[in-house]
Amino acid sequence: MMRERVISIRWKMMMAVFASGFISLFGVIIIMFGVYTVGYGPFREIVTNALLMVPVSIVVLFAIFIATFLMASAPTIRYLSMISGAVNQIAGGNFDIHIPVKANDEIGRLASDVNRMAAQLKKSIEEERRAEKAKNELITSVSHDLRTPLTSILGFLALIDGDKYEDEVTLRHYVSIVHEKAQGLKKLIDDLFEFTKVSDSAYKLDRKEVNLGRMLEQLAEEFVPILSKAGMEYRMTLPDEKVIVEADPSLLVRVFENIMTNAVRYGSDGRFVDIELHCPPGWAVVRIANYGPPIPEAEINQIFERFVRVESSRSRATGGAGLGLAIAKSIVELHGGTIRAYNEGKRTVFEVSLSAR
Repeated sequence: MMRERVISIRWKMMMAVFASGFISLFGVIIIMFGVYTVGYGPFREIVTNALLMVPVSIVVLFAIFIATFLMASAPTIRYLSMISGAVNQIAGGNFDIHIPVKANDEIGRLASDVNRMAAQLKKSIEEERRAEKAKNELITSVSHDLRTPLTSILGFLALIDGDKYEDEVTLRHYVSIVHEKAQGLKKLIDDLFEFTKVSDSAYKLDRKEVNLGRMLEQLAEEFVPILSKAGMEYRMTLPDEKVIVEADPSLLVRVFENIMTNAVRYGSDGRFVDIELHCPPGWAVVRIANYGPPIPEAEINQIFERFVRVESSRSRATGGAGLGLAIAKSIVELHGGTIRAYNEGKRTVFEVSLSAR
């Protein structure tokens, strides 16, 4: 507390005032002493008598005080001018400005605050620009992904409406295609709605205690028909003890559903999907691995971005709209966890880490 007072600008100004007053008084005494000792008779008497007069003494004291105070406060004034100039540059849009923090007083803290303000403004503007760019990219991608099935639907409906089919079998085939495209369109709209919802950092989670091992067992059993159809099966490794996480159960299920769907879709070249649960201190780590073609290293960090499909095999025909893993990432981050993918030998592993009790 005492140190804060000593370095306070208030104390510095007070010390400057006292020092200026002392130097002023000392200066008058020096002048009188100098004139008295080295001056010749009449001049010495005139100057001495003049300095002994109260008005003249006050003027001399005041002049010396002002000169001394200006010299003492000059560095502070220059520093304040530097800060003022920096603030003007920030107001003009230059957020790369940095003010050197020269003292640990109010002005030094002001300089530090201005630096933080500039950095925060720069970060906020960059985030706003990224958000605007992401919004434009989202609109472009959504427009394309919506237009493609919609064009197909309209085309086949035009054939049906114009009776441009040979028989009822062809008609049913056209209707089947329209139904399939409409289902895909609905899924895209549902995924887009969910992605928008879970991408909002203000979204409120309905947290409950979740037995993660039990959840993975139930999910794996639900995927048995899908795995069987793809000629695959799952292998599960769980710890002996329960692993409990605080999470929104419905959203967390969606994360593992999306990863499992991805594993089946792109791992059908392999026979197995490995589901593993590990519990390092304070964490629950779920790994879901498939034995399909590995994801190129240059693209593996991009697969959690919206509308991203890597490799030619990961096309709309087989890979959907590219929102599933983006939704999974948003949900995991809402829970304060992390998600990543990596190639491990012949496996492609998706790893989700959550805080555990």
